[in-house]
Amino acid sequence: MERAAVEEPEVRDHELYAKILGVQSPWFVARVELALKDGEIDVYLEHAPETRWPCPQCEQSCSVYDHQPARQWRHLDTCQYRTIIHASPPRIDCPEHGALVVCLPWAEANSRFSTLFEALAIDWLGAASQSAVARILRLSWDEIHAIMERAVRRGLARRCAEPIPYVGVDEKAARKGHNYLTIVNDLQRSRVLYVAQERTAASLDGFWPTLSAEQRDSIRAVCVDMWDPFVNSIRSNVPTAEVVYDKFHIAKHLGEAVDLVRRAENRALRSAGDGRLIGTKYDWLKNPASFTSSGWRDFRSLRESDLKTARAWALKESAMRLFDYHYAGVARRYFTQWYFWATHSRLKPVIKVARMLKGRFENVITYLRHRITNATSESLNARIQWVKFTARGYRNVKNFITAIYFHCGGLDLKPLPT
Repeated sequence: MERAAVEEPEVRDHELYAKILGVQSPWFVARVELALKDGEIDVYLEHAPETRWPCPQCEQSCSVYDHQPARQWRHLDTCQYRTIIHASPPRIDCPEHGALVVCLPWAEANSRFSTLFEALAIDWLGAASQSAVARILRLSWDEIHAIMERAVRRGLARRCAEPIPYVGVDEKAARKGHNYLTIVNDLQRSRVLYVAQERTAASLDGFWPTLSAEQRDSIRAVCVDMWDPFVNSIRSNVPTAEVVYDKFHIAKHLGEAVDLVRRAENRALRSAGDGRLIGTKYDWLKNPASFTSSGWRDFRSLRESDLKTARAWALKESAMRLFDYHYAGVARRYFTQWYFWATHSRLKPVIKVARMLKGRFENVITYLRHRITNATSESLNARIQWVKFTARGYRNVKNFITAIYFHCGGLDLKPLPT
């Protein structure tokens, strides 16, 4: 009994950390050291001699060739102490693949953190900024960003080649000025598929090779604004897919035309002492469905007046009724009537938009067949803006792209449990 009482503390420490770390044969805990001054607990692992290891590539049983120098991995903290795993990973001598480092059960290759620690960091990164997570976990910003980058690479590699019937192409400002990102979204699954710098045909061209031939053939339609470089890339790379011009971008063009009419008319009225249009900008641009009952009544006198702005607003609202139709023939007749009204309105901004829509009408009316918009893309853009705001902006565009994939890519980010 006395001898058992003397040996029990050492055995308990080894067994405790073997259970905590999930260490199994041939690995075992050789010793545990507490460094109070450094606030660390160091756990040293070794493996049984004469162990044969599976090749990481072909899984053939191989003998040990040599060992890498001692390495260390950060693990989940023990109480307030950082827990550090120490080991010398063996290299096997595979007849087919040569000398390779074996797979370690507690960490992925080239990682300085255990899989459990990375999983914790990934969970926290989903809810807080990189700087905040780095501070809480007592890591540098570079270390926490490396975990994010590794998670994104892992998630992209795990993506399945499932069909993607509807794709949305949009743009996002990376920073102030004309510095844009091209963003491709899966409209059905509400996730970012691809991000590239700039908004050119070449930036979108890089997306199509990431898909399998079957995935490209599965694309029925691509929703996009009326940006010709994007349209050219779509037609060159997925000729069987239909281009659908986003109705919300069309509404934006019409709204801008109404505002140009309002601004010109407001200047003329104010010079004559008429202030009816002062402070009404957003009333003319607002979706009628978003008015309150009282607000709609207050707006009535303006929208039913003989103002040029009221006519421009009526043309805008009438144009958007096109998207309520379900049959192309009826929709074409409606657009013909609207186009005549718009081009005879003597409102130059409206006439300009009407001619633009007529010239691109075949890709406007495709909406009736697919009924897709970039509303999903706008929702993802709002999420991307949150990512950008939380980080207080990104000086490095590559880091920004990594964060977009991490938060908006719908990826399986965590390392596999051991």
